[in-house]
Amino acid sequence: MQTSNRLFDDLAKVATGAVTTLSGLKGEIETLIRQQIDKLLVSNDLVAREEFDAVKAVAVEARLQQEALEKRVNVLEAALGKTSRVKKQPKAK
Repeated sequence: MQTSNRLFDDLAKVATGAVTTLSGLKGEIETLIRQQIDKLLVSNDLVAREEFDAVKAVAVEARLQQEALEKRVNVLEAALGKTSRVKKQPKAK
């Protein structure tokens, strides 16, 4: 009876060691894949999603400010008795 318990203990230790090794290997593989993806992005002049979203937010804000300024110019021109020379441009989506 004692030998079977010892056998199961040894098998459990081997299984635990294998799981630990595989989890370490998984981490290394993820790191290597991440490095390769970063190299690919840099070599193809691509940007990360976070950078793209940041620039997009800046562009949206600039567009909103431009539209607000256009409205102010139209109001000021109307107050001066002039017709607006700025034509309404269709919004790009």
